[in-house]
Amino acid sequence: MERQLDAYCEHLRSERQVSPHTLSAYRRDLDKVLGWCVKQNIGSWAALDIQRLRSLIARLHAQGQSSRSLARLLSAVRGLYHYLNREGLCDHDPANGLAPPKGERRLPKTLDTDRALQLLEGGVEDDFLARRDQAILELFYSSGLRLSELTGLNLDQLDLADGMVQVLGKGSKTRLLPVGKKAREALEQWLSLRAMANPADDAVFVSQQGRRLGPRAIQVRVKAAGERELGQNLHPHMLRHSFASHLLESSQDLRAVQELLGHSDIKTTQIYTHLDFQHLAAVYDSAHPRAKRMKGDDS
Repeated sequence: MERQLDAYCEHLRSERQVSPHTLSAYRRDLDKVLGWCVKQNIGSWAALDIQRLRSLIARLHAQGQSSRSLARLLSAVRGLYHYLNREGLCDHDPANGLAPPKGERRLPKTLDTDRALQLLEGGVEDDFLARRDQAILELFYSSGLRLSELTGLNLDQLDLADGMVQVLGKGSKTRLLPVGKKAREALEQWLSLRAMANPADDAVFVSQQGRRLGPRAIQVRVKAAGERELGQNLHPHMLRHSFASHLLESSQDLRAVQELLGHSDIKTTQIYTHLDFQHLAAVYDSAHPRAKRMKGDDS
C-alpha cells in the first residue's frame, strides 16, 4: 500500500506538478488513512470500503478535526483512487458519496457602525502617508473591495466625478461600484499628493518610492490604523464584511449586496443575514422591557 502511495505522490509531483505545500498536505492526509488501514488489518487499497472510511472520518471528527480538514482528506482519497482506478489497481472509490460532518460556520468579524465611524473620523494629518492610508480605509468601507481588487486598482478605473470605480474581481469578472462622498473626498486629497512619489505606473495606491502597494503593505497599514484608532486588530476583509453587514442592515436587499460584493452564489452572501439577526437580537435584548425576563424564564 505504501509503495502505491509513494507512486501516486510522485505522479502528483512530476506529472500534475502540484506545489510542495499541497503535496505535503495530501501526503499527511493519506498517511492517516494508511495508518488506519494498518490498524484495521486492511491489506490493500482495494480492500478499503466506504463503511470503514466513514468510521475513520467519524473518529477524526470526534478527535477535533475540522470539517474543512476532513473535506481535504476526502479530496485526497478521491484523488488517490482516481489514480488507482486508472492504473488498473482498484475498481472502486470508498470516498464516493461521503461528505465531511457539517461544522459550525464561523461568522465574519465586523465593526459596528460606531466603531467604523471612530476608525474613519480620527484626525488625518495632511501628509503623503496619512492621506493615502485614509483613502485606502475609506474605499474599503465605502465600496466593499477585496484586498486583491484594491491593490490592482489603476487610475483609469476611478471615476470620481460620477462616484464610480470599476474593479476586476474573482474569475476576471469586472463590476462597477459606487464610491461614497467621504471616500471620494479622501481619494481626491490623496491623488493631489500621489504625484510626489513620481509613480512608476498607473497604480492608484503607491509607496513613497512610487511603487504599487502590495497586499502585505496594505495589510500592515490597515492593522496599524486599527491599533491606533480602535485598539484592536483590523484587517482589510473586516472592512469588506462591515460594508456588507451595514448595507444589508439598512437596505434588507440581499441581491443588491450580492452584486456589490461580486459573489457568484447568493449562499455566500447569506452569511450576512445571520450577522443582521445577531444585531437585531442584541437590540431586542437591551431594549425590550420583557427581554431579560423572557431569556431567564425556564417555564
